[in-house]
Amino acid sequence: MPLQAQTPPAMIRPIDGPALSYADLVDLAMPARVVAKAEITVQSTIKPGIATDVAPGKVRLYIEARTTALLVGSDIGETLRFLADVPLDARGKVPKLRKLPVLLLGETVDGRPGEFKLVAPDAMLAWTPELEARLRPILTELVNRDQPPLITGVRETMHVPGNLAGEGETQVFLTTPDGKPASLSILRRPGQPTVWGVSFSEIVDQSAKPPQPETLAWYRLACSLPPALPPRSVIGGTADDRQIASEDYAQVVRELGPCTRNRPAH
Repeated sequence: MPLQAQTPPAMIRPIDGPALSYADLVDLAMPARVVAKAEITVQSTIKPGIATDVAPGKVRLYIEARTTALLVGSDIGETLRFLADVPLDARGKVPKLRKLPVLLLGETVDGRPGEFKLVAPDAMLAWTPELEARLRPILTELVNRDQPPLITGVRETMHVPGNLAGEGETQVFLTTPDGKPASLSILRRPGQPTVWGVSFSEIVDQSAKPPQPETLAWYRLACSLPPALPPRSVIGGTADDRQIASEDYAQVVRELGPCTRNRPAH
């Protein structure tokens, strides 16, 4: 059965290649309706004259893989078929991938049983126990209905001074696509370190804590917040209050750390 022309190619990521970051894995997992472990059983090279858009150093293959485990999604059958662009080996030859275990992130093709569509060109990953162990908690969070919402920006910010010198609270209200609540609270107390937390409810909780690294809440913030507080978001207060708000926000961004991505742009 011929494959759909729009089926995206995939690249094998070598086990000893650049490591996928946590953000890379979430980027791949979010749009995937199906995540499956499989073993390649058949590969066939597609002639260059037919596959004219293959990048230099790669070859397009027709691949069949036997499903060995389903991490996310409904029953997809035992055999999956898809196209993959894979790098040539060090000798410039087509690599032999038969029996290679892989993780596939994508979706089935409606009306074409057994055909699979990857979410990105590099959404076929060489399986390792370590990779699966890192991916499973991400998938668990993504299927949770109470998962932290997507963050699209900063809506409003205000700093309210306290009664004592050096005391105050900065509140940062974030925007989300569906209007779900999300906010940051940064507290200053005289003689104490400035502390902050995130809340994904209507209640702005002063006892809120920062998200743990490599969690979906951390990803939502670290990979979506603007690097500096938008001046237009700050409402009310004096010039000193606005400066403190900017400093408090900068602390949040600094303590979240960078959203590292190692995958090439597509």
